[in-house]
Amino acid sequence: MIKKNKNILVTGCAGFIGFHTCLSLLKNKHFNVFGIDNLNEYYDKQLKLDRLKILKNDKSFVFNKIDISNRKNVIKNFRKNKYDYVVHLAAQAGVRYSIENPEIYVKSNQIGFFNILDSSRLISVKHFLYASSSSVYGTSTKHIQSE
Repeated sequence: MIKKNKNILVTGCAGFIGFHTCLSLLKNKHFNVFGIDNLNEYYDKQLKLDRLKILKNDKSFVFNKIDISNRKNVIKNFRKNKYDYVVHLAAQAGVRYSIENPEIYVKSNQIGFFNILDSSRLISVKHFLYASSSSVYGTSTKHIQSE
């Protein structure tokens, strides 16, 4: 890997938004782009593997299979790679699935989020970006949402 100016982490890099975020970041030759994903089977796993294959064609991309709910592995990864920036996109998707499997959501979307956020704090990440889903707004008919 060629050492560049800044290390940037994209969690959920094999997902649709994470993959396209990585592709965009790799165009900037001032970044080393690191991706983590647990490669679960909620969405087509082969599609995720195909996306990773495309990303791995760039020497500035490094992938690590990590479940963000595993605090020890997340902290170890952050300390090793000393990220400057974090784009947190990893989460368990699916509103209906969350009703059937709430423990999976707590593990990924709450504990996992905490692990990414706290690891960012531990290594003094310069900037942290988090994206959510429109699903958090439910069935509201209001056109402009307030956070």
